[in-house]
Amino acid sequence: MWERIFDRVMSRLVQTGELTVNYPDGTRRRYGAGGGDRAEVSITDTTTLRGLVLRPDLTMGEGYMDGRITIAHDNIEGLIRLILRNRFREAMPLWVRMVARARFRLGHLIQRNSPVRSKANVAHHYDLSNDLYQLFLDRDMQYSCAYFTDPTVSLDEAQEAKKAHIAAKLRIEPGMRVLDIGCGWGGMALTLARDYGARVVGVTLSENQLALGRARVAEQGLEQQIDLRLQDYRNLAEPFDRIVSVGMLEHVGLPHYGEYFSKVSDLLSQDGIALIHTIGRTGPPAAQSEWINRYIFPGGYVPAMSELAPAIERAGLWTCDTEVLRLHYAYTLRHWLQRFDAHLDTVRATYDDRFIRMWRYYLTICYLAFEEQDQAVFQFQLAQRRDAVPITRDYLYADDSAPRAMTDTAAQ
Repeated sequence: MWERIFDRVMSRLVQTGELTVNYPDGTRRRYGAGGGDRAEVSITDTTTLRGLVLRPDLTMGEGYMDGRITIAHDNIEGLIRLILRNRFREAMPLWVRMVARARFRLGHLIQRNSPVRSKANVAHHYDLSNDLYQLFLDRDMQYSCAYFTDPTVSLDEAQEAKKAHIAAKLRIEPGMRVLDIGCGWGGMALTLARDYGARVVGVTLSENQLALGRARVAEQGLEQQIDLRLQDYRNLAEPFDRIVSVGMLEHVGLPHYGEYFSKVSDLLSQDGIALIHTIGRTGPPAAQSEWINRYIFPGGYVPAMSELAPAIERAGLWTCDTEVLRLHYAYTLRHWLQRFDAHLDTVRATYDDRFIRMWRYYLTICYLAFEEQDQAVFQFQLAQRRDAVPITRDYLYADDSAPRAMTDTAAQ
């Protein structure tokens, strides 16, 4: 029965390209008009077929991880790109779309991230192993979208450019007190303290990140300028001249956006500037991937801009600038996958093949989301006052030798 249902579904869904499916009973069928994207999969059992019909997103990821679904030449990219270009999500059978809608409507319950739950969610992903992340991240361990001034620059150069771009938007001055919400391994804090003279408080819920971050601060002799804490941002009550948050809003959860931006507003001085960097949807809100939520980022959610704007408005903050970074994260993720693959022998010394398949699948579907779907990165520059920053973006690209005061005067 499940073979017949799956066959009918695939016959309807695959319109462009060609998908070859090897069924558990040895039957081999081709779907699609041919030409363009091609992929071939083998399914080992009927239970997996049933899962692909009822819960395709979760079953596809689990099946690949467990070896119940194999992809010819391990071409994950080819298969997922074919699926995305055929718009499987929009054309899925009614029962699949109903489950997705139900999950989306239950988002306020699924993403109810209390401080205790938030810490557990963070530990699930970020406390795996510092050694693992050091294998594929840049030398400063930036686990977020880089800024590619040119697609050919190295990952290290692009991550340095990202931090410089953010610092320019923050208009950091020596001695300013800066809050880094979700400070990771301390890279942004180190950059702002060492290169811009800031005094930085960084908060994280990851014990592994905190330990390495503090070690890096001590190694560079910046203990007097940087204070990294194991603390939930909701428990802060100190004023800051600047607030930066890179790649953390994705973990806040839809029910907490009002709380998050209100806290940013409460902590930000009257002359202050905040820069919030987050993955976002350029299209309407949608349910998060069930597989991603279960295996990679529990409690996570990628917001649409329409879901963020009301919370920013209610917090009374001025949106001084909004920048949408397109394809930058796709380039970043491709670099990460290449580096991960280059260190597979080292990874295998600690992790099994199931973990490796999970991680490769995660990185691949993520860069394809930025290449084929409506995902991008948003940078919101927020302030209490409309004139907290110059009225054009020219200052971001001005000659570094130009005095800051001249830029300020020209903007007034």
